[in-house]
Amino acid sequence: MRFLFLLLILLAFPLAEIWVLVELAARYGWLVLAYLILIGILGWRLIQDEKLLMVGRMAQTLQAGGTPLRAVFGSAKNLLAGILLLIPGVISDVFAVILLLLPGGGKLPQAANDDDVVSRETNQREYQQETTRSPSAGDVIEGEYRRED
Repeated sequence: MRFLFLLLILLAFPLAEIWVLVELAARYGWLVLAYLILIGILGWRLIQDEKLLMVGRMAQTLQAGGTPLRAVFGSAKNLLAGILLLIPGVISDVFAVILLLLPGGGKLPQAANDDDVVSRETNQREYQQETTRSPSAGDVIEGEYRRED
């Protein structure tokens, strides 16, 4: 029974999209085509930008002590919205806008505030500078020296 209901929804969705597009095209003419092209370009840009931001968002969430699932779900939500914007139709665009307006994924976890993140970054940079610093002319390195010929 569920399978039949799901199949009916999957078949009705494209028919509803086509019906709405035909009705809008009859009323507004070429503006509907311009709308579809513009929304398609915006969906493509959203997908491209999200692919670039996903790694940075993941690193930021991990550095703040959050779980990587939060960043993954936020990126997946935006990628799905981009795909829905690429599909020509008004109904799928409405679902994409709803997905984009849903909160979550892009923010830092509540436990980490901005001061905490800055102090972690500063501590990490200072530690890296201390461990990778090469001795200069004024530094004294203590140890034993023995020359073997």
